[in-house]
Amino acid sequence: MNPKEEKFTVETITSIHQWTPNLFSFRCTRFDGFRFTAGQFARLGVRTSKGNIVWRAYSMVSSPFDEFLEFYSIVVPDGEFTSQLSQLQVCDEILIEKQAQGFLTLDRFVDGENLWMLATGTGVAPFLSILQDFEVWERFATVVLVFSVRTEAELAYQELLREILSREYIKPHAHKFKFIPVVTREEVDGCLSQRITKLIENGELERKAGTPLSVEDSRVLICGNPQMVDDSRKLLKTRDMQLSLTRRPGQVAVENYW
Repeated sequence: MNPKEEKFTVETITSIHQWTPNLFSFRCTRFDGFRFTAGQFARLGVRTSKGNIVWRAYSMVSSPFDEFLEFYSIVVPDGEFTSQLSQLQVCDEILIEKQAQGFLTLDRFVDGENLWMLATGTGVAPFLSILQDFEVWERFATVVLVFSVRTEAELAYQELLREILSREYIKPHAHKFKFIPVVTREEVDGCLSQRITKLIENGELERKAGTPLSVEDSRVLICGNPQMVDDSRKLLKTRDMQLSLTRRPGQVAVENYW
């Protein structure tokens, strides 16, 4: 085994779920030594037809305590990585680097009453992992998930959300959870329809959640489309909500692995 191969393990795909023609999730085996904190990502590798390996970062959907790993992906037209990934079948192999990475984790915050998680598309993945970890329910009085997609068919993982809230260790805290689905290109009952940044600006998110988005009590995790991440971060900065850094704890944490 050469030095490069020692950095990753070879895992086996055990199941695949097709959400829409361009969205799918899959589970694979998990190396016993692979450890991660809810909200982190792994670097996945696929071999191309030319024999080289292409790597991309993917947040875990699964809990840190699951015996498997689950990932959620979009198919990028002509994408070097996803065009290969989307062709893999059950029992095929995928490479996973041994070291998890990322800072979209609860330890970015030292205090706070309310946790807001703002996601677009496959950016919901790390928040699904966080919701399965007891820490979020223990630490925060209110947990808000805002999940924005283009069409109703893209509102993935609704069954998982219901199942999470019914788990014995979470059920006593389920009343803390506020789910705000956003569908921007269709009119869907029960869903907001404007972009997340607009909903922050006009106060609709706070009205829907029944919870203020304030610098004193709110902590915000953001993941998804890079433009949304950047625009939301800038918008929150106008409310004096700063990025949380190791040397300076703040109110906002983002993931930038695109």
